[in-house]
Amino acid sequence: MNSPQSPDVAGQDPPTVTLFVCGDVMMGRGIDHILPHASDPQLFEPLVSSAREYVKLAESLNGPIGAPVSLDYIWGDALGELKRLRPVARIVNLETAVTASRDAWPDKDIHYRMHPANVPCLTAARIDCCVLANNHVLDWGRVGLEETLVALHEAAIRTAGAGRDEKEALSPAVLTVSPTTRILVYGFAVQSSGVPREWRATAARPGVAWIERLSPEVVEEMGRRISRDRRPGDIVIASLHWSGNWGYPVARGAREFAHRLIDTAGVDLVHGHSSHHPRGIEVYQRKAILYGCGDLLNDYEGIAGHDAFRGELALMYFPTLSADTGDVLELTMVPTHTRRFRINRASTEDAQWLQRRMDRECAKLGAHVTQVPDGTLELQWE
Repeated sequence: MNSPQSPDVAGQDPPTVTLFVCGDVMMGRGIDHILPHASDPQLFEPLVSSAREYVKLAESLNGPIGAPVSLDYIWGDALGELKRLRPVARIVNLETAVTASRDAWPDKDIHYRMHPANVPCLTAARIDCCVLANNHVLDWGRVGLEETLVALHEAAIRTAGAGRDEKEALSPAVLTVSPTTRILVYGFAVQSSGVPREWRATAARPGVAWIERLSPEVVEEMGRRISRDRRPGDIVIASLHWSGNWGYPVARGAREFAHRLIDTAGVDLVHGHSSHHPRGIEVYQRKAILYGCGDLLNDYEGIAGHDAFRGELALMYFPTLSADTGDVLELTMVPTHTRRFRINRASTEDAQWLQRRMDRECAKLGAHVTQVPDGTLELQWE
């Protein structure tokens, strides 16, 4: 897979392209344990030895879940939003290995995995592309990564940012929207997000597309690769797993790197993730930069700490781009609230909290976030 063949081809050429993108989707541990085909619950964490403990924590906070749940359960209200906003491509950062491997990566405290038989929970939401360049895709070893690739490709889900060798890891996922419009998704894992050098794909071993430093030289190399792959009419997405889990400030180096991706490499949308909560958004040269999309789904329910960031609240991002230029024309965000390992529309009060927080952070980057009558958020910029 990971070839220019795409999962769906539309008819006429559209003037605009609306996408769905989000941050981390973590389907391992407690979430995997409520799905129909749960993995072995044994964990190798310093304080928790069974995935069942995460289910108990969530239930202690928000009530019984009633496992096993249906394969579409975890998406909850997100399914209705996807149907309503009709994105032509659905792209997530899958922060979970899809494997039955028992080969936990040594000297690592946290290991996420979902049983391969639970892959239909991704197809239930019609996910087109899983970005795998992150700090959990090799939690269960290189065998686990290879099994992840097989499971996703057999389900006709494209992957980006990881592969059986360096060539595959650096190749884009290619999604065809129309006869003249394709979406190229490149995934990269940056060392600052906790991805070890040992996970880097080489000519002889599986791994991720790994970046040590956000340097101009890296951008130039990415630009050369994009130029080789790109055809007229293509929209290019750079999906980056970078920086830490908590905190709003955007480092100067990250901002400069994102600008160079647009100026030098020809990227149309920078899709950042790793932060457990949404971070600021910038529109630069008419291109959108999502510095941190936050976790859309995880099993952290009931875990104390970092409460000020409201990690249970998240955003579904729906950027609308010009099919001709890749410029961002609109950016709609749907506020969500995770309860009982399920994505729910956020309450009016919670949506307002997200609007105020996002407006504060986006203002630092030259944009503003407003709330519209249907409860969704919209990005405004000069």
